[in-house]
Amino acid sequence: MSRATVVAKRYAQALYEVAAQQNIVAEVLEQLGLVVKTLQSDADIVKFLSFPSIEENVKIELIRKAFADQISATLLNTLEMLIAKGRQNLLGHIYTSYVKIAGEGLGQAQATVYTAKLLTAEELKNVEATFGALAGKRIVADQVVEPSLLGGVQVRIGDRLYDGSLSGKLARLEKSLKSQAL
Repeated sequence: MSRATVVAKRYAQALYEVAAQQNIVAEVLEQLGLVVKTLQSDADIVKFLSFPSIEENVKIELIRKAFADQISATLLNTLEMLIAKGRQNLLGHIYTSYVKIAGEGLGQAQATVYTAKLLTAEELKNVEATFGALAGKRIVADQVVEPSLLGGVQVRIGDRLYDGSLSGKLARLEKSLKSQAL
């Protein structure tokens, strides 16, 4: 595990604890996702925030103006602290860690659903319900279209991969046939 990941987990845990005390864990999760997505979508902002000769108060003011009416004071304070310590580059790692920590606290898990074609909202909800019962948690799923699957679905929840794809079944069949031929 890299040093950045370890440090990010500590920040995420601290943010979670403060958010839990204020009963805003889910809101902070959503807001942090918005901040990370916004910053990752604009390389110029990332460069601006990481440029060492720009004073931290100028960077903090930019963040305040950009997000003040969209995020909680708790998250804004966290962002300001990260900028002051020169650790704004950890935001993506912090978000990843916060998703896991907040998910555990809220009794939910993040899942990535891979399919050969785009699922309807109802089909995705069915997948969430099915795997939620299996995992014993409420599942929040993101969908990724992966045409190489040919059909079926793969679902990744944390470190586990559930493979019900046609390409996965064919690969298992091939392996079985090869082991029988020997």
